[in-house]
Amino acid sequence: MQANCPQCAQVIEIDDARVPDKPFGVKCPKCQAVVRLPGRAPRTAPDSQAMTPAPMPAAPPPVTAPALSQAPADERQAAAGEAAPASRGRRALVALPDRGQAAAVAQMLARAGYSADTLDDWEEGGRLLEQGLYDLAATARVAGAGGRESLYQRINRLNPDARRRLVVVLVGDEFKSGDGTQAFVCLADLVLHSSEAPGAEGLLRSAIAERQRLYKAFSDAQARVERIEDQ
Repeated sequence: MQANCPQCAQVIEIDDARVPDKPFGVKCPKCQAVVRLPGRAPRTAPDSQAMTPAPMPAAPPPVTAPALSQAPADERQAAAGEAAPASRGRRALVALPDRGQAAAVAQMLARAGYSADTLDDWEEGGRLLEQGLYDLAATARVAGAGGRESLYQRINRLNPDARRRLVVVLVGDEFKSGDGTQAFVCLADLVLHSSEAPGAEGLLRSAIAERQRLYKAFSDAQARVERIEDQ
């Protein structure tokens, strides 16, 4: 799928295999505006006037949106001696009340091998998580603006399969970084104190390794089912 940013005309290319059926949004890699896309649902009218425009001749070469690509993170993983994912990069959503803290946590996640997006609209974040577009969510337990549902509450309402696939990291002053009991009580994979979150990539890698160990039996069974369905 290919589209132009309505704000800056930047060409955005998205792997067709990652395009959901429902409408979704993606950040422009150039101006960070959220570009709304229709998904893969078939159009009802044959008229092609509403189709995504082709790249403008004067536009710069296509740049894959960071929310849907992980080549830089894969390179970082290779430099660190880690195995890069076989099919696609790992993607993280960061939604925290403090924008400065959110940016610092996003940088930490990048060092850990994730392509991280920060998002102020937590309701939109919940919709993106429901579509399975992210592998990790870093957020807080605070309520949403105006008493609305927080992203943390939205995560806890995900269906069991979607929730199992999502690594949840909670950040807040009430947490002791890496405390397994607090993480268990909060239904999270990792909890981090606000002041320590920007440098917690080591704790994150340890938590993910433990999570993979615990879910190995489930993952193996799921892989067998998927192989049977593909036959």
